[in-house]
Amino acid sequence: MALGSKFKVEPMFSMSSMTDIIFLLLIFFMLTSNFVTPSGLKVDLPSSESTVVEMQKISVTITKDLNYYVNNRPVSRANLRSELRAALKDGMGVVAIHIDKTVATEHLVFVAGIANALEAKVSVVAEPE
Repeated sequence: MALGSKFKVEPMFSMSSMTDIIFLLLIFFMLTSNFVTPSGLKVDLPSSESTVVEMQKISVTITKDLNYYVNNRPVSRANLRSELRAALKDGMGVVAIHIDKTVATEHLVFVAGIANALEAKVSVVAEPE
């Protein structure tokens, strides 16, 4: 009497369905992650009820000690216009201003005025409430 089965079971496991699931999860997490590039400098940003995510090319940071940075490089207030002009040489862009919430508004207006004179869009970075 033969107790063996007519059908042979393959001992190999197919990984194709597992890789499909992994790729779907990878795509899902890539699409739902934040595409905001955080500033490398420590700035206490103000909060806002509504925030819009903008792709930034040029970042201007003003710290509470009134130090100016363009794309995380220290710049003096006198050289800010020339640095922004050099950064905007490709054409119109978005200047994202990271300003500490304790800094007076006149510094924000100063940087925004330079960016507007160079025909760039100005975006003030804030944290959501």
